[in-house]
Amino acid sequence: MKSRTVQPIRSGKRSGDHFITSFLRWYQKKKAKEQYFDYNLLMIVIFLTCFGLVMLYSTSSYTAQDKFGSSTYYFSRQAIISVVCFAAMMIVSEIDYHLYAPFVWHIYGLAMFMMALVRWSPLGVESYGSRRWLQLPAGLTMQPSELAKVAIILLMPYLLCKAGKYAYSLEGMIRTMIPGLVAAGAVYYLTDNLSTAIIVAGITAGLIFVVHPKKKPFLIAVCIAALLMFLGVQFILANADSLAESGFRMQRVLSWLKPEEYAADGSYQVTQALYAIGSGGVFGKGLGNSTQKMVIPEVQNDMILSIVCEELGIFGALVVLFLFAFLLYRLLFIAQNAPDMYGSLVASGIFMHIALQVIFNVMVVTKVMPTTGITLPFVSYGGTSILFLMAEMGIALNISRSIPLSGE
Repeated sequence: MKSRTVQPIRSGKRSGDHFITSFLRWYQKKKAKEQYFDYNLLMIVIFLTCFGLVMLYSTSSYTAQDKFGSSTYYFSRQAIISVVCFAAMMIVSEIDYHLYAPFVWHIYGLAMFMMALVRWSPLGVESYGSRRWLQLPAGLTMQPSELAKVAIILLMPYLLCKAGKYAYSLEGMIRTMIPGLVAAGAVYYLTDNLSTAIIVAGITAGLIFVVHPKKKPFLIAVCIAALLMFLGVQFILANADSLAESGFRMQRVLSWLKPEEYAADGSYQVTQALYAIGSGGVFGKGLGNSTQKMVIPEVQNDMILSIVCEELGIFGALVVLFLFAFLLYRLLFIAQNAPDMYGSLVASGIFMHIALQVIFNVMVVTKVMPTTGITLPFVSYGGTSILFLMAEMGIALNISRSIPLSGE
């Protein structure tokens, strides 16, 4: 049998045939290696992002103009950011999620450092009475507290996997929770952002709840927290006059408890949002026909759901909530079918982040809880928010690539 020698690639038709054959072999190997990809999650992210852009244009087209005099200031900015972030999401989806594990403390430290810059450096930017943003080149700003969420979503699973059964003990549980609680405290102290601090603490506690074999202590803790909240509300109501000058957070709580007394100031935004929800009826006034968007302050941010209700009705709002429910279902599916504990816990952390943010936003808009400033994921205006949300979706999509197909 004669030995075969490797022939050099010649120019012309044979060279093109060789290239095509090599490409097809590479593509077949790549497809054979990839066992699964959650296209359902990808499609729901695309749909929510596009829907958010449509609602953002409808909501804010009258409020501001770009440098060309067009009334698409918020829409154009968000559209450009969304396209760039979507491309970044697809790149992140190709990166093995295990590669983040050696750098979780670096990401955590970076988030803490950037939040410290907000408070103690000239780069910190104050807006609407809060110093939460960091000045970047080209006139851009970002909220480092959003990075803190991603840092905890990656760090807590690493610590829980490293601790193993030690995390089940009281001492192990407390030691594992410390980085998450420190991050929540830093978010509150360094960026003056209580709502995001609560979400960071919620992700921390939620991940420990997922891995812990005993659920009864957590249920007891929830009942105690609910009792303390009830007693706190009663104390505030009994001492409303003396607490009225205690700061803007207490003003928000009092506006929530006594909206009639603060109708012209603290409760104005949420009251107008309730008018928008009520006037929309079942099927709404039609896209672009909202009137309350003219009077609700910063409606393109945390109150955009009220305009969805006014223009598309309760039916439209329920469709949006169903889309979020389906998004959470896909994240839950990925968490349950991930090939290892780290991937499962990371997907669970992303699930908790999205769930908490959606629940808080809906509760604020419907006046179930005081105003927090929490935005509606993928729908509200915000470049930093969409950046890190897309990053989280990219990580979730990469975890889905590791799920073995049925029968393998």
